[in-house]
Amino acid sequence: MLASDFATLPDLIRAHARGQGDKIALAEAGGELDYAGLDALMDRVAAGLQRDGIAQGSPVAIIAAASIEYAAVFLGALRAGCVATPLAPSSTGEALVAMVADCGAAITFIDADAATTLAGQHVPGKLVHLKSLATWLAPEGSVPAPVTIAPQDGFNIIYSSGTTGTPKGIVQSHAMRWAHIARNAAAGFDSAVTMIATPLYSNTTLVSFLPTLGWGGTVVLMKKFDARGYLQLAERHRATHTMLVPVQYHRIMALPDFDSFDLSSFRLKTSTSAPFSAALKADVVARWPGMLLEYYGMTEGGASTGLNATAHPDKLHTVGVPLPGHEIRLIDDEGNEVAPGEMGEVVGRSPTMMTGYHGRSEATAAAEWHDADGNRYIRHGDVGRFDEDGFLILMDRKKDLIISGGFNIYPTDLEVVLRQHPAVSDCSVIGVPSEAWGETPVGFYVLDTGVAASAEEIRQWVNTQLGKTQRLSELHAIEELPRSAIGKVLKRELRDRLAGEDA
Repeated sequence: MLASDFATLPDLIRAHARGQGDKIALAEAGGELDYAGLDALMDRVAAGLQRDGIAQGSPVAIIAAASIEYAAVFLGALRAGCVATPLAPSSTGEALVAMVADCGAAITFIDADAATTLAGQHVPGKLVHLKSLATWLAPEGSVPAPVTIAPQDGFNIIYSSGTTGTPKGIVQSHAMRWAHIARNAAAGFDSAVTMIATPLYSNTTLVSFLPTLGWGGTVVLMKKFDARGYLQLAERHRATHTMLVPVQYHRIMALPDFDSFDLSSFRLKTSTSAPFSAALKADVVARWPGMLLEYYGMTEGGASTGLNATAHPDKLHTVGVPLPGHEIRLIDDEGNEVAPGEMGEVVGRSPTMMTGYHGRSEATAAAEWHDADGNRYIRHGDVGRFDEDGFLILMDRKKDLIISGGFNIYPTDLEVVLRQHPAVSDCSVIGVPSEAWGETPVGFYVLDTGVAASAEEIRQWVNTQLGKTQRLSELHAIEELPRSAIGKVLKRELRDRLAGEDA
């Protein structure tokens, strides 16, 4: 089946259940489930959805922390031909209700924390609590009515983080997810024990979670990430694969006793979703066994790049080269391609592009760029350039570019320098309005434990390392940078914080 041109994930799991039914598919702190058990549970979920009148093609919303029950509902919805729609439980109750209404889900599965968040809210459709899932499920032995799934049918709707505005539902097809699974033929997922320490509503997580199950490996779920707990779980399960975001790598590598854990079973570590500093990559390569791959891409699809940090220690400042079948071009503000070596906005195309934003044709069109031959590309929103070897160097998010006195300032350039100060453990730079310059850079930093330095001392030190037009006008200490669940710094919250202080 994996050698075919197209297969669905529910069918792959059924094949594994028949061929290796006693192999563990899902594990968590409280238990585990083998492939035969997962297949049967998916049948009961699918039959339950059909019993409740949830039609093929309908969204099924899930608001919960990662768990075996969550995974079974997600996969069971796919078996019924429905569109899995995982939503971020960290969102406000109002935002969650808006997303459920936007996608049109007639049924929503929630856990206890989500129930608290939604208290007093009117959620459209039916609510099912995962704690009472057993009473909702179709009876044991139930088999759903078979459905035929076409490659372009909806697999899932992933909502954007909303860090730059109202979250948009990104529709991804079974064909796209099949491409994610099939392209990992050489990644060893058939014998993998994959640590999942990021939320299941995130595409970051799904690009490891889905191939592991598609190839018949084992997924180990963490409800909530903490660095030492992660290492203990990885050691206990003899983990071989993982996907972590850069801030998680940072917290793990900073543990004083990191080197005391036996991580020799690891074969592949991956990262995506946020800037990954060259120094941190080098530390992971040096002290953590197994290959380190960094992926750059976006939930909407576009194109992705990959950097084998283990094999290219001289390219750690880049995000690698386009993956096979992926194409990236760089364009200027007028939509024209830039000359080789010049900076431009990243646009990409690949077999893994979104169908579009759910119910938002104008937003879909705004996210697209077409070349002279009419080929469709997705705008990544990043500015970058290719080096002489074809490795992509990202400068910054286009929206985060600071224009001060007519000069372009890339916050990442300033953050690289700020992070080098021994008193700084984490940092971010934003642009704020300035009467004199139009915009001016302002920094935020988290003080490293046990190191004494004032904000002004650090600011002056940083400014001696920067060009005259790049210098920080202000620097503020902060206990912790606001981040999304997958590690992206929420710069809008930093701007709001400054605005609140100035009010």
